[in-house]
Amino acid sequence: MTTYRVAVIGECMIELRREGDRLVDGFGGDTLNTAVYLARMNPSLHIHYVTALGPDGNSERMLAAWAEEGLDTRLVQRLADKNPGLYWIETDDRGERTFQYWRNDAAARYWLERDRNGAVQAALLEMDAIYLSGVSLAVLPAASRIALFELLARFRAGGGQVLFDNNYRPRLWTGVEDARAAYRRMLALTDTAFLTLDDEQALWGEESLDALLARTRRLGVTEIVLKRGGEPCLVATAEGLLEVPASPVPVEYILDTTAAGDSFSAGYLARRLVGDGPEQAAKAGHRLAGTVIQHRGAIIPSHFMPQ
Repeated sequence: MTTYRVAVIGECMIELRREGDRLVDGFGGDTLNTAVYLARMNPSLHIHYVTALGPDGNSERMLAAWAEEGLDTRLVQRLADKNPGLYWIETDDRGERTFQYWRNDAAARYWLERDRNGAVQAALLEMDAIYLSGVSLAVLPAASRIALFELLARFRAGGGQVLFDNNYRPRLWTGVEDARAAYRRMLALTDTAFLTLDDEQALWGEESLDALLARTRRLGVTEIVLKRGGEPCLVATAEGLLEVPASPVPVEYILDTTAAGDSFSAGYLARRLVGDGPEQAAKAGHRLAGTVIQHRGAIIPSHFMPQ
């Protein structure tokens, strides 16, 4: 049986957070979270992670951890003069988090600009699907972002499937118009879009759900998954609009909402990419996200994963 190959493009950063009186370090990033959870949820998929790291010890630990999770790291570039970015995370009593970032010269910004760029691009064109996020776009210099769009256009023209999660982070963009232009171009290259409602409103302004879906469809997206936190998600396909409720999680069990959306996307794709329908896929996404928010950190211990 042919293995379905998925490349996940993005940035992984060193994560620092406080637990009681201790300072705890780890790593995370929106697309890395999705890649790990996708590999866990469906080991039959072959997941490549695509980024750049440095020569440092943290980069070595990341690579070892990713390999242990079953990710293929052969497309991770190592840049001798760069290091991973870093973020500090604080979580309030309701599980909501705030971040501080140090990433302006992180290695992941340069994965399309170095010696192995040609080989990595050639490998990406051989994949079955490519997944990336708004953060994957935002961290790139403008010229690299254009090169990525051109790569995705060639990939899609060859029959590849493009999967995009909006993950809009205003601080990473020079301005809202710059971000809107990039998102329009990205969505025009996208088959399945995961849209978080709050991010859509922050980027495009207040609009009705009908207007949001219509705007996204006009750009050419054929499957739209609208994430609304604990509210039912909406899945719009050519067959119509489907509403799938989330399994409620009591507020006292919610410890950390980090990676809730990333894990939902992984749960959804773990089923959808192997032919399951959108309702079954959305239920898997809700189930995984509901588990993740009951634990601290972006990537929960594997023994807590839902069955």
